[in-house]
Amino acid sequence: MTTTDFDAATTAVTDIAGDYTLDASHSRLGFSARHAMVTTVRGAFKEFDGTATIDTENPAASKVDLTIQMSSVDTGVADRDGHLTSADFFDVETHPVMTFTSTRVERSDDVTWQITGDLTIKGVSKPVTIEFEQTGSAKDPFGNTRVGFEGSTALSRKEWGLTWNAALETGGVLVSDKIKLDFDISAIRNA
Repeated sequence: MTTTDFDAATTAVTDIAGDYTLDASHSRLGFSARHAMVTTVRGAFKEFDGTATIDTENPAASKVDLTIQMSSVDTGVADRDGHLTSADFFDVETHPVMTFTSTRVERSDDVTWQITGDLTIKGVSKPVTIEFEQTGSAKDPFGNTRVGFEGSTALSRKEWGLTWNAALETGGVLVSDKIKLDFDISAIRNA
């Protein structure tokens, strides 16, 4: 299928209001952190599910719920992933999931949404706000109504009790406190 064929197979959807299920096979929940104060390490969570209600007329009535399987962390290095799932970081035996539940949804223009909610990691819940850009909507060739959003936020991992670190001989620490979360979301409207 060429790009032209693909473009012809979808049509824009102007009314995106409704209940949606996250399409995990076409979404990415990523993160990045500085390592040894010299480089950025990136990873993603491979297993997650979520739902959303989008109310374009009354954005405050919108909501998002997301559950991430912490054992699905993938940085491309098995030893690092094993360390992240250990008690030093995520402690997946005791806390197998991370959750996000929205508490407030606002819309500043046609494409920008601010979603505030409780992010729970290792049993600790803290409010975070994520700004999302609506990247598109379409009726796909299979009859599904899809919406896309991209967003990011930065947080201090220490606020969630993720405090493990190691001092570097030259000063600084092995893992930055600041973690950036990135969301590339595709969701399908429920039938």
